[in-house]
Amino acid sequence: MRNRIPIKTHILGPEDNIVDVIKKYAEDKIDKDTIVVIAESPLAITQGRFYYPDYIKIGYFAKRLCLFFPQIGSLASPFAMQLLINEVGLFRVLISFIIGSLLKVFGKKGIFYKLCGKQSALIDDTAGTIQPYDKVIVMGPRDPDKTAEEISQFLGGVRVAIVDANDLGVAWVVGCSKGVDPREIEDMMKDNPAGNADEQTPIVLIK
Repeated sequence: MRNRIPIKTHILGPEDNIVDVIKKYAEDKIDKDTIVVIAESPLAITQGRFYYPDYIKIGYFAKRLCLFFPQIGSLASPFAMQLLINEVGLFRVLISFIIGSLLKVFGKKGIFYKLCGKQSALIDDTAGTIQPYDKVIVMGPRDPDKTAEEISQFLGGVRVAIVDANDLGVAWVVGCSKGVDPREIEDMMKDNPAGNADEQTPIVLIK
């Protein structure tokens, strides 16, 4: 297996540019064969995609739909559900829910998330992120494939992957630049070498 190097940084915020962060902490370790892996939640935070529940106006459908989702999931929160509705539209959420519910009867699971899009699976409810962002809801990063490609270009063309990984042995490449094999990265990141607590290692270099 190739070497995986977690890169410790300061706690990222909306004032940070992820390219500048990578250059500051890891530029001397990156060469043309390096794959730069970026954790999706810290990236989303640098894009300003986090919201305090007190400032989210919950609508009728968010209050009702959240009741049908497992309590361990973010969408069980009416605040997170409302943000999803705001992001992809009420019609798409409703259609995804109706079709997903019908197919679930026949044993097909996860259809809601497939129809509703990546953002439905990327929302982190409060307490799902490092302090001081443990009191906010964090959306997934904006346009992850496009963002990964832009970061790659700013870094001189090295390969970039944006990954959602956890301590349950699951990793998901939510976006990547050209030349990245998502399955390879998911296999290499499934043990979550960056950690899932307060390690402050939002970047992992694969060399």
